[in-house]
Amino acid sequence: MTKTLLSSGDLIADRRASYAQMLFIGGDPAAAADLMEQALERVPDWPAGLDLLGRFREAAGDVAGAIAAWRELAARDAEGIFGATLKLAVHGAAIAPDRTEPGYVAALFDTYADDFDAALLQRLGYRVPGLIAAGLNVAMADAGVERVAKALDLGCGTGLMGEHLRRPVSHLTGIDLSAGMLAEARLKGIYDELSEAELNAYLAGSADLVDIVTAADVFVYCGALPPLFEGVARVLRPGGLFAFSVETHAGPEAFVLRPSLRYAHGKAATLAALSEAGFTLISAHEEALREDRGEPVMGLVIVARRAAQAAVADLRPAEAAKAETVEAAPSLH
Repeated sequence: MTKTLLSSGDLIADRRASYAQMLFIGGDPAAAADLMEQALERVPDWPAGLDLLGRFREAAGDVAGAIAAWRELAARDAEGIFGATLKLAVHGAAIAPDRTEPGYVAALFDTYADDFDAALLQRLGYRVPGLIAAGLNVAMADAGVERVAKALDLGCGTGLMGEHLRRPVSHLTGIDLSAGMLAEARLKGIYDELSEAELNAYLAGSADLVDIVTAADVFVYCGALPPLFEGVARVLRPGGLFAFSVETHAGPEAFVLRPSLRYAHGKAATLAALSEAGFTLISAHEEALREDRGEPVMGLVIVARRAAQAAVADLRPAEAAKAETVEAAPSLH
């Protein structure tokens, strides 16, 4: 999210908003909300200001006031950059959407791109890429394959998953909504190709077939998984591997929206959607994916195989893979 989006264009309103944030950080959200209301008297249509007002009122215990601010925000933020619909849904004031607005995800991760790796690995104990890589390694070893031709890393971010995929993959593609995250990934030199794209649109429009698809900590921003699973099946070769993580919940619902504005999925519904999309489950391990306020966030790390067609040959052994050139590296089919 850029400074241009955060500024109201009115110096006095911006100054009051800055003071309000200082009050909020200092532990007085009610005073922060009062001052934010004064700022918005000058610029009533300021989306970032309405978002701050909602946050301050919520922290002060004025949930009804926060909902009112976010309803105004939703009417003024056409791209959903501030996630007003999500915030309303968490408080029961709107129906949870099937997915997070792409504008919100892009803005969120543009904000965190510079410090993303340190924040996840050092402060939040993020483990997902390593867990997914371990599951893939087992599946590939069981199939007698050491190297494949092509892999697609959905929501690649700064390349934390790509770092694990580089060795066993000849051509690695990453896609992400955030230009800031892609810039960080490009600096690492991990990927052969990077694209700024929304997941469903990319999967629907891709003409390429790949051997592995990964999605590390991506589906927390996607409620309804069946359309995504169908899209992944479309770009995977028969016999190809699909490895991903989901945060989980214990209820019967296919997905729920948490106060963190992230989706948690039901295990049974997730596995059923995989099967319906033409995947055979290889493994589904319950793991602590990361920490949130010092508590583990539990989820599933899943590896599945796209059902192979009858005419497709068995997996090539690892010995054959070593003999191939990079351009003709064997696939998981």
